[in-house]
Amino acid sequence: MPTSQSDQYQDIRDAVRSLCAEFPDEYHRRVDEERAYPEAFVDALTKAGWLAALIPEEYGGSGLGLTEASVIMEEINRSGGNSGACHGQMYNMNTLVRHGSEEQRQRYLPKIATGELRLQSMAVTEPTTGTDTTQLKTTAVRKDGRWVVNGQKVWISRVQHSDLMILLARTTPLADVKKKSDGMSIFVVDIREAMKKGMEVRPIANMVNHETNEIFFDELELPEENLIGEEGKGFRYILTGLNAERTLIAAECIGDGYWFTDRVTGYVSERRVFGRAIGQNQGVQFPIAEAFIEVEAANLMRFEACRLYDSNQDCGAQANMAKYLAAKASWEAANACLQFHGGFGFACEYDVERKFRETRLYQVAPISTNLILSYVAEHVLGLPRSF
Repeated sequence: MPTSQSDQYQDIRDAVRSLCAEFPDEYHRRVDEERAYPEAFVDALTKAGWLAALIPEEYGGSGLGLTEASVIMEEINRSGGNSGACHGQMYNMNTLVRHGSEEQRQRYLPKIATGELRLQSMAVTEPTTGTDTTQLKTTAVRKDGRWVVNGQKVWISRVQHSDLMILLARTTPLADVKKKSDGMSIFVVDIREAMKKGMEVRPIANMVNHETNEIFFDELELPEENLIGEEGKGFRYILTGLNAERTLIAAECIGDGYWFTDRVTGYVSERRVFGRAIGQNQGVQFPIAEAFIEVEAANLMRFEACRLYDSNQDCGAQANMAKYLAAKASWEAANACLQFHGGFGFACEYDVERKFRETRLYQVAPISTNLILSYVAEHVLGLPRSF
């Protein structure tokens, strides 16, 4: 479907679409039915170099920016896939690239670029604190040249299909810091080693085929050199990953939005009832057109968030607004697509119900729409803090 957007990334779009064409709807439908992980698809993306887009060239990657990475994620979803299986590597990557030591970059990035290692998981959220990150209870205490971690995380995705994980833990008690965002640090965790030494992973069954877990840490010891950046600066560092995450997920929702509008436009143009195509009816046309307009508008904010991120400017507001607009637009497009497919929208063979479930997640995760509204109210409009 043509859009009002023309950009300089058509070569990337064409190449990603060509790869995705090797994994048609039937592939993703089967993976969903089996509640499986799309190993072959993720391996193909890795071998083609797409998941190393953000890794600098000196470490074996492409040295691209978040803008290009967002186009890759958009095209995966626009082609009928689900970037949720692999987007963690994209947004976790910049945390390591921007804040890791040279030794850490040399140790991990070349192996991630080749696919020898996967960095797909980030452990921040906890069951008792949710998005109130400064109140997290997981601790890391320095002892005899090691870090000893205790605590619990929840909704931590792709742990079972990743080799490395970024972990946020409190290294200075909350009572001992001047600012509540101080005193937290980030670590890189070797998942397989950790599971032998005090980390337990418990899968959480959910409505989407999205592998996510609870994680428990019981006296888990990490090497001292696994600390990323300076001790106590982890919250600031993790924002690098969170802003990238929200922007990339905005791009994925935009891809979903175009997928839904493309599918429903084709369907209503062919579906005939009472001797005419149902797409002739304004009651059908208007919700589809409205959803498309919203997707296009969200697209603009996505590129603005990417532009700021890639130029190392503050993009918190734009990343949040892009995610809000795109998630809302994709959900409206999903509703129109399901509604106008009628009963066929609920049939697995049309893939609408699968994509419907997948895009619904982003009204809630990785940050809910209400929290984005609170952020904009306080940090953009200057209204009093509501919590």
